[in-house]
Amino acid sequence: MSYFLTNKHSWNQRVETHFNSDFYDVPGFLAGKTALNEIELAALPDVAGLSLLHLQCHFGLDSLSWARLGAEVTGVDISDAAIQKANELKAKTQLKADFIAADVYSFGESNQQQFDLVYTSYGAICWLPDLVRWAQVISRCLKTGGTFYMAEFHPIIDLMAGYEYFHRDDPDISLEDTYTENCDGSQHEFAVWAHPMGDVINALIKAGLVIESVEEFDYSPYNCFAGMQEKQKGRFYLTHKDHHVPMVYAIKAKKSSPTA
Repeated sequence: MSYFLTNKHSWNQRVETHFNSDFYDVPGFLAGKTALNEIELAALPDVAGLSLLHLQCHFGLDSLSWARLGAEVTGVDISDAAIQKANELKAKTQLKADFIAADVYSFGESNQQQFDLVYTSYGAICWLPDLVRWAQVISRCLKTGGTFYMAEFHPIIDLMAGYEYFHRDDPDISLEDTYTENCDGSQHEFAVWAHPMGDVINALIKAGLVIESVEEFDYSPYNCFAGMQEKQKGRFYLTHKDHHVPMVYAIKAKKSSPTA
């Protein structure tokens, strides 16, 4: 898929900048700091001994943070440069994890393992054109009784930034700087697809998953959008006409059928 190749190339170009940024704080992680946020930690309080698949894991900070909590982790990302960095971090921390360079769909076609948990988070699904196929991959990768959890930026943010809210087959194409503070001014071409919450939920239901909860949050744990204010430590807000903008939503679902 040509758009995937474009995105892979651009993400490969970003990896070194991200790895060296204060935004990702790799030194802090290596010193023992978790890369996980209060939202996902509250939703998945005990992962010890569980097999966990992290789709679109970037260079593995979240994945390895779950491994520190006792999960048996597999991380997947389209960027081979990011996976190389993830393996470097794995070696430095001596944490157990497997990292695979593949797009979500290709991984779903080749993977034979099933997991207790499938996890994805923050700026992931916009890179995928087909959520029905994405949800089918999740379902196939889950054991019966297994849990899917996602925390994702709310689609209203993209609408406010001038992107589509409702899904189109053709992506939005743009040249973008990196969102980290050490941006050097270089721009990379990306293709992204809009996915309203209804499409996400319905794709998961169609794939046979049972939705257990849907939550919305009026803050982001990341200061990555223009005009944000840190009104509480680690919580960044946007306002529109003096009201908080929804920043993050989270979905928890379970695979109840062995044939799903």
